[in-house]
Amino acid sequence: MSVNYVCRHCRTFIGQIDSSKITEAQLGFHFLTPDERRDIIAYNSGGDITVRITCDYCKEALEHNPELSLLANPLQ
Repeated sequence: MSVNYVCRHCRTFIGQIDSSKITEAQLGFHFLTPDERRDIIAYNSGGDITVRITCDYCKEALEHNPELSLLANPLQ
């Protein structure tokens, strides 16, 4: 199983954890509400997980231009 981290806005690959021994509790997924889990985490048929987070570049852009958060895909 691998856990792939991708930016939710620009879709830039951020990183990967490749381990069959890692648990969702170790990743902190148990702190998420069911709605947050559906929005942030995607499971594929091969057992891999994609986690959609915000990269540093997009975070900074959204902080300096909050109006971008009103757009569906502000930083593509």
